[in-house]
Amino acid sequence: MLSKKEVASSIDHTNLSPSATSEDIKRLCQEAVQNKFKAVCVNSCYTRLASTFLKDTSVLTCTVVGFPLGAMAREAKAYEAEFAVKNGAQEIDMVQNIGALKENRYHDLQKDIEAVVNQGVPTKVILETCLLTEEEIVTACKIAQKAGAHFVKTSTGYSVRGATIEDVQLMKKTVPDLKVKAAGGIKTFEQAVTMIEAGADRIGASRSLEIIK
Repeated sequence: MLSKKEVASSIDHTNLSPSATSEDIKRLCQEAVQNKFKAVCVNSCYTRLASTFLKDTSVLTCTVVGFPLGAMAREAKAYEAEFAVKNGAQEIDMVQNIGALKENRYHDLQKDIEAVVNQGVPTKVILETCLLTEEEIVTACKIAQKAGAHFVKTSTGYSVRGATIEDVQLMKKTVPDLKVKAAGGIKTFEQAVTMIEAGADRIGASRSLEIIK
């Protein structure tokens, strides 16, 4: 069994609520530092606040792009990612263009991801696996890898369900050279450990304190 310290070091402590306030984000950052989480994950309007708070700590600043639908124009995603990096983002979690995947517009999907990857920081591609078939998950993983992404991620946490063990296992099997982030619905220590044992390298959670305590 993994230790709480080991699990904590894999957690992206997350607050993507539309009603989150500056004080909420400061608290998120403070909790991440105190508990030695890997990163905080915030909406782009709070990137500068989070990165400033976390300066000179080991906790990374991660920003979401094209969140939560992924249906924004490629140029909009590129600008949001560029803005985030300029304001201190060290990682980007972007939502892929799900419609492009389903229409077999694989070139468009790859370019969509590349537009964010080209901003120069590690990029996690959110697949939203609950909306995909197994075949589509495999295809999306391979395109993310071809586009230069560093992670594939299961979910936004804002759709019909979050991560499953089966999704994580399939993603890791498909692109073993990429890292996998499991997110959405992970609320307990046991769930987090199960995801890591299934192949997840990172856990996205808004209930991180419950997970480790």
